[in-house]
Amino acid sequence: MPESVIFTWSGGKDSAMALYELKKANDYSVAALFTTVTEDYGRVSMHGVRNELLASQARSLGMPLKKVSIAKDTSNGEYESKMKESLLAYKARGISHVAFGDIFLEDLRRYREDNLARMGMKAIFPIWKRATPELAKRFIGLGFKAVTTCVDSKALDKGFVGREFNETFLSELPAGVDPCGENGEFHTFVYDGPIFKEPVSFRKGETVLRDERFYFHDLIPLGLKKRD
Repeated sequence: MPESVIFTWSGGKDSAMALYELKKANDYSVAALFTTVTEDYGRVSMHGVRNELLASQARSLGMPLKKVSIAKDTSNGEYESKMKESLLAYKARGISHVAFGDIFLEDLRRYREDNLARMGMKAIFPIWKRATPELAKRFIGLGFKAVTTCVDSKALDKGFVGREFNETFLSELPAGVDPCGENGEFHTFVYDGPIFKEPVSFRKGETVLRDERFYFHDLIPLGLKKRD
């Protein structure tokens, strides 16, 4: 019988690829998607995606959603405390593994593993050390659809936010920008693909600059859309 895991879901392409690979391996079953949201904005932390769109993703994936709410100015200690409380509730149900969509950031992996070890839990990294140029192309080739929702202006200009994540997008990335945005250059929202029962529908809103650095492109929820 597949082992139950908690899957840390950001709603972006790396999460989607990691979930795809996890499901394909057939060794684990996902007990819940686990997402950090900023309560002040009602949006997925860092990605800036509205909670309604997150809920639509979960419905289309057919998986329960657990949101961990944090304040916009929360401290790292408060963040870790909330995460620990939520994860220990799952551990009490016999779930001891947590899956992540990280690719190559060693410090981040150690941070996750160390925190989980203190709770008697273990981390899983389904796409760890995959070459990001090939991973990005595989995502597109599998039929996943995503749009950029946030870009770091220190790495990319405003014109890259609100765009489809496709071959053209990849070909226009400046030298030094990771094709998967693993260094935080950009974040995405996945609205369709082989793990989705139905596409998540939305319309594009406005683009705003936050903290004099990050461009966020708003996506307005329109629910799920029946396949043609």
